[in-house]
Amino acid sequence: MTSGPIHLAVSGTAPAGRRLTGRDVAPRRLLVISATTGQGHNAAAAAVEEQAGRLWPGCEIRRVDTLDAMGPVLGLALGLARRVSADRTPWLSGLCYRRLWRQPWFAETSGRLTGAWTGRALRPVVAEFLPDLVVSTYPLGTAGLDWLRRRGGLDLPVAAIVADFVPHPFRVYPEIDLHYVASEPGLRAMWLARPDTRGAVGAPPVVSAFHPVGTEDRAAARAAFGLPPDRPVVLISLGPAGSGPVRRAVRGALAADPGTCVVVACGRNEALRRRLVGGTEPTGRLVALGWTDRMPELISAADVVITGAGGASALEALATSRPVLLFEPVAGHGEVNAALMEQAGLGRVCADPVQLTATLRGLLRSPDLLAAAERRAAEHTGGLDFTAEVAALPGLPRHRGSRPLAAADALFVAAASEAVPQQVGAVALLEVSEAAALDPERIAVGLRARLLARSAQLPVLRRRLWLRPGRRPRWLDVDDLDPARHITSRVVRGGSGPDWAEALREFFDVPLPLDRPPWQLQVLRETEPRAVVGERTAVLVKLHHALGGEQVAIATLAGLLSDRPAPGLRAVPPVEHAHRTRGGTAGRTGPRRLRGAMAELGDTLRAAARTPRPNSPRRHYTLVRLPAGEVRVVARRLGTSTSALLLGLLGEALYRQRAPATGAARRLRTMVPMTARGGPGTAGSEPTSAVFDLPVGAMSVRRRIDEVADALDCPGGPRSVAARFAVRALGRLPGAAQTRLARLVYGGRFFGLVASVLPEWRRELRLLGALVTSVHPVLPLADGVALAVGYLSWGEVLGVGVTGDSALFPDADGLADNLLGVFAELAGDIRIGRTGELAGRL
Repeated sequence: MTSGPIHLAVSGTAPAGRRLTGRDVAPRRLLVISATTGQGHNAAAAAVEEQAGRLWPGCEIRRVDTLDAMGPVLGLALGLARRVSADRTPWLSGLCYRRLWRQPWFAETSGRLTGAWTGRALRPVVAEFLPDLVVSTYPLGTAGLDWLRRRGGLDLPVAAIVADFVPHPFRVYPEIDLHYVASEPGLRAMWLARPDTRGAVGAPPVVSAFHPVGTEDRAAARAAFGLPPDRPVVLISLGPAGSGPVRRAVRGALAADPGTCVVVACGRNEALRRRLVGGTEPTGRLVALGWTDRMPELISAADVVITGAGGASALEALATSRPVLLFEPVAGHGEVNAALMEQAGLGRVCADPVQLTATLRGLLRSPDLLAAAERRAAEHTGGLDFTAEVAALPGLPRHRGSRPLAAADALFVAAASEAVPQQVGAVALLEVSEAAALDPERIAVGLRARLLARSAQLPVLRRRLWLRPGRRPRWLDVDDLDPARHITSRVVRGGSGPDWAEALREFFDVPLPLDRPPWQLQVLRETEPRAVVGERTAVLVKLHHALGGEQVAIATLAGLLSDRPAPGLRAVPPVEHAHRTRGGTAGRTGPRRLRGAMAELGDTLRAAARTPRPNSPRRHYTLVRLPAGEVRVVARRLGTSTSALLLGLLGEALYRQRAPATGAARRLRTMVPMTARGGPGTAGSEPTSAVFDLPVGAMSVRRRIDEVADALDCPGGPRSVAARFAVRALGRLPGAAQTRLARLVYGGRFFGLVASVLPEWRRELRLLGALVTSVHPVLPLADGVALAVGYLSWGEVLGVGVTGDSALFPDADGLADNLLGVFAELAGDIRIGRTGELAGRL
């Protein structure tokens, strides 16, 4: 057995175990976290230890009592509190339980406080034992493991076994790799309690001695305990519930049938046993037993098992295929636990002795009902394998709980609306000669298979939004990604039916569904096209702006499309020239910049009083291509950057069009995303967008480009500082306030245009052998903003995507034509000696 890497504990000074690799699946040391409070937690721990001993004979197993680790006084206090709560103040348990479900902050705060307490107590145990695998059967211990995980330690598989039917919010934790729960309703309850947890339905966590038995085994078990072989036998096992519920259960069971033998497992409650033995019941009608370690035989001897709230006794009865009646479950957790077990068809709830008598009588007098109940229990456990579940624990993948959104990403969630969804996209065009033989559905099938293979390397594709009313949004990781819900195909005809532009509009206009990872991809092919265009095949992608900006959209698209097993595409930043000082703010000192930022922020806030024109729910998308090589040459000849050149061309095109979006103004406030993000498949951002005034008045093209260059040379100017300050402040507001203010400030009150020049991509990309010739970014609009333009150089083509609001900016095609014309004139004036064959509108 090879040894895996050693990792440090949460304190950073001691090893905390090791994460096993695929070849090293037999742990050397197993740590089981349990507690002696009731019998269910230790019973589940014993089951895990039994299977681990069989599976891994050389494994060292250690069980830790969480309450002992936290101090001897705590165990006594919790045991006393549990007995008092069950017998004298059940309403208090119910109140606390309802708070856990109805007030998530209460459950989260309680779990964090408990986890900090137990985590500190368990940390030295973990550091000393150096386990390879940790399994918890006690909720407080699970909370402590979650606390350790949150602090960067415990980099090894961690699992929890919930020895109850309802995993309420105080029993499951998001940083645990896997929770085994008892049923499908329990699994749904777990996700309702904490959507960012990972769980699965597991077999009853009981030792192997609890297993289905036949008639001969039942007869032998009855003989071993001296029970009547030919009369109904009912077992009452209510654990530490106290004498009151037990005596009521005895009364109800005895009244069900005169021939019934009622057996009571009193455990270590000797006073209860003596009271029952001293009663007036005839011999053979009531048998009171003290402590016994032969519970498997005792349950095998019974026809029906009466227990409390679906804990250890209920799980043991199910494993033995015995019908279960749940008598007087305690308020709160006990009631819901019993109801969930009944919902799963694995038990019947009896709220009082009268109902117990009627239900038990119906079972004992109807062999068919009794056999049906036994069959349901057998069917539930028959498809589950506890041995296989334990064997899989060392190879559990690391699970992470929900994560808060970065401030800039939260802004886009809050600012999104049905009319103006905040989603970025791209259109990747394939080489027609190679793509013509590929049917769109064939490409879509290939992409779906590739998605399954690469989703682990592209985590952004497995992340969905968790939106909670009045609270900040968070990210959740999705395990069961369904490619068919994200990747589709479509064919349009240029001569009849919806054309290419309508297909683009239909794809990009529809807001993304938020009940799954917010991204979609479509393979689009146009047949029978107009002669001036030529046949086209493209891949369209859109994702929520909170997942990442245009750069992440392009990188994710490249990572998913590439035929290479490990996409090696890299972004090349645009070539910039030295900073200018003419008319800029680069020389400002810190205090002057801060004063300027505050003044700009004040102007921005005052602008909120102006109401922007409402957006239309329909947009128009125009794709333009320019020769990337010529663009770079023109920029060098002018001594400027490609970003300044392209934005200057946009300003000139707007001036010539004199669109309603610009009016007679000489300058147009423009939002330029300059977000520095990670590589392919990563999410998260730093709010580094800049706001500057794009010159759109009468001036020469070269002067316009120079003024744009001066503005871009000051990324730390007051408007950028003010924008970053506002974004970070918005990102920390409560959910409701964040939504209102984001829609107030992110839109036409503060800027009238969105423009972005993305880093250049230079490596060749092929999809199923077809060359990707160009990629055109598709930028979102904002409330009251009429136009968004994005640029991306991909190989020899500089792709341009123009998004225009159909009502506020109806002539996006005209702007695209102006842009092409301005560049052609400028290239001709400079005489760069190129043909410009790649230029044109698609």
